[in-house]
Amino acid sequence: MKKFLVFTCLSLFAAAGASAAEQRAKLVSHVESCEAILQEFMSDPSAAIPASVWRQAHALMIVNQFKAGFFLGIKEGYGVILVKKPGGHWSVPVLLSASEASIGLQVGAKSVETIYVITDDSTPRLLFNQRFNIGVDAKAVAGPSDAGVERDKGAIASAPVLVYAKTAGLFAGATIKAGYVARNDPANFTLYSTTSTLPELLYSDWVQPVPEVQPLMSYVQRLAP
Repeated sequence: MKKFLVFTCLSLFAAAGASAAEQRAKLVSHVESCEAILQEFMSDPSAAIPASVWRQAHALMIVNQFKAGFFLGIKEGYGVILVKKPGGHWSVPVLLSASEASIGLQVGAKSVETIYVITDDSTPRLLFNQRFNIGVDAKAVAGPSDAGVERDKGAIASAPVLVYAKTAGLFAGATIKAGYVARNDPANFTLYSTTSTLPELLYSDWVQPVPEVQPLMSYVQRLAP
């Protein structure tokens, strides 16, 4: 009986360890997919973010979502945010969750990849209050291409969030939307093996970057030194 109990306990510990490792691997894949999204945008001349916009960047959000529905649509996903610190170096990427519910006549499914270049210091701090709605809590406009930087200079200056988006798939309908990005402290605890929360990860140097996030950090640093 005692041997059976010991074996059962060891099995449970092993299962818990495997589950934690699998969860962390999933979070690492989220960071890697966000890096791939940014690289894909920058390699496409029609979607690339201009150097003049990168020079204004105070923070960067990359969000990956999938939307599906019939009448009631749900868009779920994940993302990361990085902020540029006073010394010019970028923070570790901090994991976010992203969600949107919509009501109305609609059908289909699509993936949505979005990059938000944030040009002020206050907008990222909205996440201190758990979540914020882009376009409601923070004014946003479509980000310009190289050709549109001069033409759209006034609109760009008035909005702290510049949006670059790509979609794949079909989705149609007239809807009422409510969407937000939110901090995901439990995911960051797992990824970074820390108890530090989003504000500390973004604005302090208490937590060192794990190897898996360094490629994204290096790439962003090259784009916006």
